Amino acid sequence: MTDLNFLEKLLAASRGNDSLLCIGLDPDPVRMPVDDVLTFNRAIIDSTQDLVCAYKPNLAFYEALGIEGMEALSKTVEYIPDGIPIIGDAKRGDIGNTARAYARALYETYGFDAVTLSPYLGHDSITPFLEYRDKGVFVLCRTSNPGSADFQALKVLGAAGEGEGERPLYIEVALRCREWNTSGNIGLVVGATYPGELAEIRGLCPEMPILVPGIGAQGGDLEAVVRYGGDAQGERLLVVSARQVLYASPGRDYADAARREALKLRDQINRYRAGR
Repeated sequence: MTDLNFLEKLLAASRGNDSLLCIGLDPDPVRMPVDDVLTFNRAIIDSTQDLVCAYKPNLAFYEALGIEGMEALSKTVEYIPDGIPIIGDAKRGDIGNTARAYARALYETYGFDAVTLSPYLGHDSITPFLEYRDKGVFVLCRTSNPGSADFQALKVLGAAGEGEGERPLYIEVALRCREWNTSGNIGLVVGATYPGELAEIRGLCPEMPILVPGIGAQGGDLEAVVRYGGDAQGERLLVVSARQVLYASPGRDYADAARREALKLRDQINRYRAGR
């Protein structure tokens, strides 16, 4: 495959596998039916690679295991087929000099195609990531957790386009990201638990990819996510599932069970997509 930027790679994988499903590779030793993280991840990848548009390892699960966990992460990234984009769920956000080191670590050392970032420190904390123009950035906008409203729903005086006046902070984040998206490599993270906000954000950012966690264990409405989250072509949407797929079975048939669950989710998403 020729070199593609993140969005091109995402669309190619999504169309090739007819999928909007992104599997979160979040190994939990308490729930894994095997002892070795890499063995577990490889089995999941082998059983689902034709059903996904991306994989999303959450770095916390690997960092918690120390050096061995980070080695497993690196080998997992190497194992994923070249045509499938990999999103490093790192939620980084720091001052420019530190952000440059984070960007180098995540893009160059670990080889992620995209990463998740916090916008709290502002544009200069995101710029070092945007300078990797072939890579993707997903900025936390309206997250799926109950406490997200503590800050994200606060009314602020808007300054980024769409006129002035009060609006929720998550809308200001979306508008700022739209303004910063000069290289077409910014996406947003919007939780499945807020379908109304998802529709609003998609309306403001019609061409940006949106990463949507929160279905399954967190109770998000899958049909609403597909209806409101896709672009005009029903694309540029990544529906994340982790625990629902990874731990579909507690036994040695976990990889087969993961495939069945992933296939069911992929096909369910496509049915909803066809009915948009």
